[in-house]
Amino acid sequence: MFGKKKEEKPVKSLSIDSLIGENIKFIGKIEGSGNLRIDGTIEGDIDYNGNITLGESGEVNGNILCENLIAAGNIKGNIVVKDEFTLLPTGALIGDMEVKSLIIHENAKFQGNCKMITTTNNLKPLNTEKLNEKKQEVEKPS
Repeated sequence: MFGKKKEEKPVKSLSIDSLIGENIKFIGKIEGSGNLRIDGTIEGDIDYNGNITLGESGEVNGNILCENLIAAGNIKGNIVVKDEFTLLPTGALIGDMEVKSLIIHENAKFQGNCKMITTTNNLKPLNTEKLNEKKQEVEKPS
């Protein structure tokens, strides 16, 4: 009842192609593809053609480039996520992000700047003629 902490469920991925375990510390750049789960520590950049899941015990001190990212651990660096970034309640990002879709859960920590990626197929061209007409209307003395 009162004072009892709700049991946390582990972060799950649909399938894992590569795993960096809780007791592993990797120093250097990681490149690859598929689904990567990180429960250990990475000191370096990650350039990944696929999905990354950062578990609660996971820590990345470097920049990340990937398709989708789910973070329950700590990231100190900039991230570029081509599709969706989810920052879970136990997760923290100290750095800038560039993402297409963003989900930040309550109690998650984010310190940095965010830039939303837009694709050209979802942007409408700017109609400068209408803007100029409205500008002239506003500037006309009454």
